[in-house]
Amino acid sequence: MSRPAMNRRGFLRTAAATGLAAGILTAAADGQDTASAPKKALQLGMLPKDLGNKEKFALAYDCGFRGIEASPMADLKAAEELGKLARDAGTPIHSIVYGGWGQPLSDPNPEVQKEGLSGMRTALRSAQAFGCDAVLLVPAIVTETVGYADAYKRSQDNIRKLIGPAEDAGVVIAVENVWNKFLLSPIEFARYIDEFESRWVRAYFDIGNVILFGFAQDWIRTLGRRIIKIHLKDFKRQGYQWTNLLDGDVNWPQVRQALREIGYTGYLTPELSGGDEAYLKDLSARMDKILAM
Repeated sequence: MSRPAMNRRGFLRTAAATGLAAGILTAAADGQDTASAPKKALQLGMLPKDLGNKEKFALAYDCGFRGIEASPMADLKAAEELGKLARDAGTPIHSIVYGGWGQPLSDPNPEVQKEGLSGMRTALRSAQAFGCDAVLLVPAIVTETVGYADAYKRSQDNIRKLIGPAEDAGVVIAVENVWNKFLLSPIEFARYIDEFESRWVRAYFDIGNVILFGFAQDWIRTLGRRIIKIHLKDFKRQGYQWTNLLDGDVNWPQVRQALREIGYTGYLTPELSGGDEAYLKDLSARMDKILAM
C-alpha cells in the first residue's frame, strides 16, 4: 500500500504525542473539566421542523441536551448568528457534518477531488463561524473502480492539503468510520489518523457503525484519545436493523466503561430520526441510562 513509511518506534511516539495533544486540545476547545462526564447533544435536523431556530434550541435544552450538531452554511454571517443563538440557549453548536459522499477525496477524477476540497474548506470556515471545533469528514469511498490502496493514498494526500486551513480556523478534521468499505479495523483507523502527525486530524467515532464486524468498546479503547466526537446509534444483528438506543446489540455497559478508560468527556450525539418533545425526552432518558452505567 502506498503510504508514508513509519517504523514501530516512530509510530508509537507519534501516537503518544497525538494522544496527549488531542486530550489537551479537546479540553481547551470545549472548555470542559477533564473529570466531567460526556455531554448529550442532538443533530439540528432531529428537532421539529415546524419550530424556529430559537424554539428548537430551547426545546433541546429543556429535553436535557447541551449541544447541537449542524450542517455547513456558506453564509458566514448567518452561521455566526445561528451559533450565537445556540450558545445563548445553552446548546452550542459543537460540530458540523460535511460528509464527503458526494465529492469523495478518493475519487480518481481530479475535478471531483477539487470539489471535495472546496466543500471541506467551506465547512471549516463555517465551523469557525459557528464557534465549533470539528467538521465530520467521510475520508474515502472504496468502490468497484476505486481500490483500497488508491482510496487510502488519495484521501490522505487531499486531507494533508486541508490541515493548514483547519489550523487557521482552529477546527479539527474529524474522520468518521462509516459503511464505505474503508478503515475496517480499529488498528488501521488509528494508524490512518497517526500518519498525519497532526493534532488537527482526529477520529469521529460512530458506535453503531462497527457492530456488524466488531465491538464498539474495542474500537474505543484502540482509538483512545484520537477520538474527538462520538455518534450514538444502536443496531440489531439479527434482522439487520437499526434500533433506538438500548434496543440493539451494542454492549452499552462496556462502551461506557471504555469511555471512562480513555477519559472521553466530549459530546455524544445520536444520529437517529427526529421527533416531538416526548420522543426527545425519551431519547435523553435513554442516554442518561447509558451515562449512568
